Formats: sequence, structure tokens, C-alpha cells
Amino acid sequence: MTADDIRGTSQGTAPVPLSVLDLVTVGAGHTATDALRTSVAISRLAESRGFHRYWVAEHHSMPGVASSSPAVILAHLAAHTDRIRLGSGGVMLPNHAPLVIAEQFGTLEAMAPGRIDLGLGRAPGTDGATAAALRRTDNPHEVADAFPEQLAELTRFLDDDFPDGHPYRRIHAVPGPVQATSPGGVQSPHRPPVWLLGSSGFSARLAGLLGLPFAFAHHFSAQNTIPALDLYRETFKPSEVLAEPYALIGVSALAAEDEREARRQVRAAALNMIRLRSGRPGLVPTPEEAEAYEFSPLEQEFADSWNANVIHGTPDEVRAGLDDLQKRTGADELMITANAHTGEVRLRSYELIADTYALPTA
Repeated sequence: MTADDIRGTSQGTAPVPLSVLDLVTVGAGHTATDALRTSVAISRLAESRGFHRYWVAEHHSMPGVASSSPAVILAHLAAHTDRIRLGSGGVMLPNHAPLVIAEQFGTLEAMAPGRIDLGLGRAPGTDGATAAALRRTDNPHEVADAFPEQLAELTRFLDDDFPDGHPYRRIHAVPGPVQATSPGGVQSPHRPPVWLLGSSGFSARLAGLLGLPFAFAHHFSAQNTIPALDLYRETFKPSEVLAEPYALIGVSALAAEDEREARRQVRAAALNMIRLRSGRPGLVPTPEEAEAYEFSPLEQEFADSWNANVIHGTPDEVRAGLDDLQKRTGADELMITANAHTGEVRLRSYELIADTYALPTA
């Protein structure tokens, strides 16, 4: 694993590398099969247009989000792409045994050598009751507090380097580190680079102290973005992975030829989020349903606040918003997630964003 596995090269006129975060959203009237087919289409578009990486995020018990099994989806996407980096944004480590994650991502690395990222979070990716079912405990917070120890154990499995005398010394995650050969003929272990994900300061500080790349969830925790990135940079210690900080931020953005259409789409996405936050998760509603829906004053306040952090409009407006966000945060990479009712709208949004940045065409 080298810094080259982490750092991308900006394409076209983009100031930093652009990437894709896929929530595999399912719209009303559609199925998970439809959503997964859309993911294949978007990943292939992203690869052909020079986006740097494509991540999927672990969620549970959400009918409108078909990404409960990132490793399975990534294996599927690896079979349909050739060059783009694929990864988890992220796997919620406290939901899993570290050995299982090491085995899954070792398998992915064997399938797509040099293209796999392992992004890790400590949140459950769901509600408390589902987290308890996943973690087999009534106190999920206790499990989350053990995240640093789980991370250390996972890293040992990935590197296959438990010290002598450790109870796991003779346990190996198979497939293990791939033996990569340098131009000089020297073989060295290669495994997926580990990223830490977060929406607050905990993972920012931990990523800095460990010298790991950091991805911040600006798309749902915008008020914490700059404080978390500042904390990451202030606490960063150079490591074998990185000599200096590398921070990616996830940002919600939707481009359409018509500004009004973009507003219609993000209104529907906001209604979907209102239902999720109020314990009524469902499929992403149509723009027509959202237009007919009468928001209560409290719901309207939430929708306005939520959409204020969604960069949406015409391609030029979206580009201006992304450029401004990058300048304000100093992010080294922007990972764009497009939430809309249909896959066609999401696919077109990424295409328009690629066009406005003059990203290459295959």
C-alpha cells in the first residue's frame, strides 16, 4: 500500500479529484434490482469519465437504500469495471468481526488488485434496534467505544503480522496480502488502504494520530466539516501510508439541465430524509408526490436546512458550488453523492458534472 493508492490526479478542469459515493437508492415504483443496475451504469460512466473512485456505504433496515452488503456490491462492480478504484464509504466496523472484514476485502483485492479501498466507520448505519440485532448486544455504544481496538485488530489481519505470542498469531485472513512486484523486481505485500470515516471529531482525531486518510460526511454533517478537518490536520502524524494529511469530503450534489427540475428532485430527497428521521423509512418518493405533500412548519424548516447543504441546479451552478466548497474546506478530494428518485436522473447528473469540468471522454 502506497500513497499513490490514496492520492488521485484531478482530471479536466476540476481543482481536485472527483469521486462518487453511491447509496444505491431505491425510488418508489422501482426495486433493489433496478437500483443495483443503476450502480453498474454509474460506475461505468464514472470510470469512462475519469472520476477517481467509487464507494458504496453500509446501511441497514432502510427500504430506500439497497447497500446493506458493500463487499457483495463491490464484487459485482469489480466485474463490470476495469480501472476505477472501488471501496466502502464505509463498512461500519463495529457491526462485524475484524477477521470477516479482512477476509472480504482480501478477496476483493484478489479480484481487483490495486483497485480496492477499505473505508471504515464506527456508527451502526441504522437505528438502535437494528444495531442491536447486528451487534448482538443491547448496548451498541459499548461496541462503538471499542473501535480503536477493532481497527488495530483488523489492520493486523490485513497485514498478517500479529506478533509472536499473540493468541491470533496462527490465524490468517485468506486471501491475505497480495505480493505486488515493483519495477525493480522487488516483491512487497499489498492490501487495501484503510480510510477512517466520520461525521464528528472522534474519527478525525484518530485518523490524524494514525496517519491515515480521512473522509468526512459533509453531506449530512455540514456544520462539523471544517472543525473536523482542522482537528485531523492538527493531530496528523506522518506514517508509512501518508507523509501529510489527505482529506476527502462527501458532498450531496445534483445537476440538471433545468434549475427547476433540480429543485424538484432535491425536494423529494428531503421528504425522504424527513420520513427516515421520523422513524418512517421508505422508498424515495417521486417529485410529484413531494410537490403535492404539505410540509408542516417544522418539516419545511428541516427541508430548507437539509437542502441548503445540497449543491443543486444547472451544471454551472453545481460546479460553482463544488469549487466554493473545496476552497472553503481545503478538501483534497470531493466525493459526490446524487440522491434522486430515478437512476436516470442520478446518471445524468454525474454526466453533466463531468461535462462542466471537461472530464475526459472514453
